Amino acid sequence: MHYLPKGQTIKAEYYSSLLVQLKDTLKEKRRGKITKAVLFLHDNAPAHRALATQKKLAYLDCQYLDHPPYSPDLAPSDCHLFPGLKKQLKGRHFSPGVEFIPASETWLGGQLSEFLFLSDLKKLEQRAKKCIELLEEYVE
Repeated sequence: MHYLPKGQTIKAEYYSSLLVQLKDTLKEKRRGKITKAVLFLHDNAPAHRALATQKKLAYLDCQYLDHPPYSPDLAPSDCHLFPGLKKQLKGRHFSPGVEFIPASETWLGGQLSEFLFLSDLKKLEQRAKKCIELLEEYVE
């Protein structure tokens, strides 16, 4: 996990440096298992769509899927990470930046290995199909 320092905005250069760290971590943790390019699915945030980011992804031998424009309801994080975390932290109040990090890390650390995507990726696929059926109208 990586936490953005208070007051800092994610820009292409910062995001690109995180991509390098992620690729290094994948190489270390998945040694010998990554035989094809890593496929990225992220939203249309400016840092994700920037030319510098696209160049960095190509340099790292990563590919990315285009995200439909004006589809905030198809953000991968909203289908996987945030619903459970929000449910766990609901109703709690945190001091700025002090208590939230250990609370979120405790929750994430307690997730089973199955937490890593497959069922939620299928949910995202269903939402994407619904979006296509509705001609890219908002999907709840």
